[in-house]
Amino acid sequence: MQMEPRVEPKRSPIKFAFAAAVVAALIATGVVSGLIPRWRQHSELGAETREQSVPTVTIVSPKPGQSSVGLPLPAEIKPWAEAPIYARANGYLKRRLVDIGTHIEAGQLLAEIDTPELNQELERARAQLAQAEATLGLAKITAARWAGLLKTASVSEQENAEKQADLKLKTATAESASAEVRRLEKLQAFARVLAPFSGTVTVRNIDTGDLIGAAVSKELFHMAQTEKLRVYVQVPQAMARSITSGQAAEMSVPEIPGRVFPAKVIRTAGVIASDSRTLLVELEVDNAKGEILAGGYAQVRFTEAKMAPSLTIPANTILFRAEGPQVGIVQPDGKVEIRSVKLGRDFGQTMEVLSGVAPDDRVIVNPAESLVNGTTVSIAEPAKTEKKQ
Repeated sequence: MQMEPRVEPKRSPIKFAFAAAVVAALIATGVVSGLIPRWRQHSELGAETREQSVPTVTIVSPKPGQSSVGLPLPAEIKPWAEAPIYARANGYLKRRLVDIGTHIEAGQLLAEIDTPELNQELERARAQLAQAEATLGLAKITAARWAGLLKTASVSEQENAEKQADLKLKTATAESASAEVRRLEKLQAFARVLAPFSGTVTVRNIDTGDLIGAAVSKELFHMAQTEKLRVYVQVPQAMARSITSGQAAEMSVPEIPGRVFPAKVIRTAGVIASDSRTLLVELEVDNAKGEILAGGYAQVRFTEAKMAPSLTIPANTILFRAEGPQVGIVQPDGKVEIRSVKLGRDFGQTMEVLSGVAPDDRVIVNPAESLVNGTTVSIAEPAKTEKKQ
């Protein structure tokens, strides 16, 4: 008996498509489940890289510094008046009446000079004057007589004119001789060396018997008036406009610690010196008791000068470049602005800034040398201090 072949039923297309979709979904799920961690890891790595590429900086704000008005400035003490005394007559020193440290009054005799040659010249000039005056007297009589004779036609007009001209000549000769006598008399008066003002003798370079020459620039004495003193201070340009005549000040000297002497500004130079960029200021100090020695060093503090204090920043915020000192300022958008500044005094850990920054600026501490305009930075948060229990 022959058996009929078995015919398998055909699968439905819908079931086949469903099975394929399920397989595809499983494969896709596996692929996605494997890619998501990698993508997430890649995203985190990229964010971390971008975060690390933005430098983190520490910032500070400029702080008001100490006012220049309160700072002592170096000063030089000078006598109120001083003068070197030179000879105006030739001769030998006859006697010396003063020495260094002697207090003298105006017009007081300091020394006498023996002037034998000048005395002889004066005697000869006086003799020439007497001769000229005698000749002049005769010329006057002759001129008057010839003028009278001309009225009677006893002499010619030519002869009278000659006598009148001779009178003028003799008059001029007598006046010249008289002027020479007066010159030598005044020169002889310089044989007495007198003090030009009241003060103290600070230098004495001569002694009795020394040869004195008017043509030789040898200083005989040096005088100084120290009852009042002149004090000179070089004031920095930033402080110059706050100094005016009449202001009070205080002066101190190293050899008298703890003492403060009142001073007063009497005048200023009115211009800034181009070599030092300072203003020369002159002050007056009373020294009636002689406590302060002229020629010494002092310090002056201007107590009445009005000046706003300048700003200071840490020294480690400054970039020293070819363009000059600069600082990095963090703008509100997080970008850096490189700004040039003008520095003042150096206080060690801090520097005075005359211009270039404002009190609300955020200045970068320890800026990198490669820092440029437009660099984006992040600001480090200040460390929190734990409260002690």
